[in-house]
Amino acid sequence: MDRSPTPIIAVVGAGFSGVMTTLNLLARSRAAKVLLFEKRAPVGLGAAYSTHNPSHKLNVRAGNMSAWPDRPDHFVTWLAGQGLDVGPGGFASRADYGRYLQAQIAEIAEGPEGLGRLVVNPDAIVGVAPSGQGWRLTTALGRRYDADAVILALGNPPPSRPQGVDEAVAASEAYIADPWRWRASELPEGSVMLIGTGLTMVDVALSLDDAQPGRPMLALSRRGLAPLRHKGAPSPCPAPPSDLSPVALITWLKHAARERGWRTAVDAVRPVTQALWRSWSSRRRQAFLRHARPFWDIHRHRLAPEVADRIDAMLASGQLVIAAGKIREMRVDADGHAICKYRARGGKTGYAFRAVRVINCTGPTGDILAASDDLVRDLVRQGLARPDPLGLGFDLDDDNRLRDATGQPSARLFAVGPSTRAAHWEIIAVPDIRGQAAAVAQTVLADLDR
Repeated sequence: MDRSPTPIIAVVGAGFSGVMTTLNLLARSRAAKVLLFEKRAPVGLGAAYSTHNPSHKLNVRAGNMSAWPDRPDHFVTWLAGQGLDVGPGGFASRADYGRYLQAQIAEIAEGPEGLGRLVVNPDAIVGVAPSGQGWRLTTALGRRYDADAVILALGNPPPSRPQGVDEAVAASEAYIADPWRWRASELPEGSVMLIGTGLTMVDVALSLDDAQPGRPMLALSRRGLAPLRHKGAPSPCPAPPSDLSPVALITWLKHAARERGWRTAVDAVRPVTQALWRSWSSRRRQAFLRHARPFWDIHRHRLAPEVADRIDAMLASGQLVIAAGKIREMRVDADGHAICKYRARGGKTGYAFRAVRVINCTGPTGDILAASDDLVRDLVRQGLARPDPLGLGFDLDDDNRLRDATGQPSARLFAVGPSTRAAHWEIIAVPDIRGQAAAVAQTVLADLDR
């Protein structure tokens, strides 16, 4: 396609990263037209905020959840306007945050910034290919659209299949592969096994308990580490230098934790986390992922106190058991129950657990070569995208452009959100993505002005 006098930008995906990139494009340009593609309705929720369960809380305080970096009180003000008693230090429900995002879409799409310049397409993009100076997009329904630039906001992909779960188990009714695409109310009564012990496990455990109070659950992961809780108001603490090695960073954290408490120490790293990651070599990143990542995750991504109280009560009663171990064998009996045999970490003791369902709660995969998404597979097949060396997502340049199979940045093909974790590491929470969305919008518009 030739360059249009009215630049057309396609945004693929309408979770938080896609919506905020779209809104920044519309707010920063009075000329560009944005095509927003999302196969799931309603727009703006994604997997994170489509839940209707009030037990599912944000794990970041409301005061740091504004969608707009330059308006830090925006979300708290919106909550107050809705009659919701959640102050800056409180934790809103994820459903309320979804409504907040949809309000942002409606305000801008129907206002002067977006009137006639935002087109929402309820369809999935399955192919993107070069076309002249731009791109041609193909949808699942066979429609084709031309765009001058494409921004991929693909959100969190489903988890990979864990070791020990073979094809037969994966194909059975006893196994739930996607923890964000199921209904707790539709499960038969009985014990449930959760593979993984992170934030996804917490959400699933709460949903299971809401649907059937007292339902027995076993959560299993290699180390058996679960997220810790928020406690008290955040305290100010100077950030560490942004060029520390992983070992030096751990040393700094230990010292700061002794002086000010571990929560304050971990929170102090947040402003420089991306700079630290960018300063590390691939070898240093790999060492951090191998040795420190599980401990970083449980300290960094914490639970709202109300959620932590419920999980603690479930643990104390024995309803929920968190175990460290490795699956040795899993099979499905004739009655449809899954039987999991696992070995405890650090020993030879073997255990067995019988469950009506096994739910994969290991968290989103970063391996784009194992992706089930048709678009990602098509991009890799064409050589328009490649995985990063550590398997965290797309390989990108510093401006979030996808690198092709030869390592060259692709012209006007960008990514935002969790699929860019290889370049930024911390890019799954609102405070990180909102800044990236604004930066990518600015870069894309600057490219189109040249």
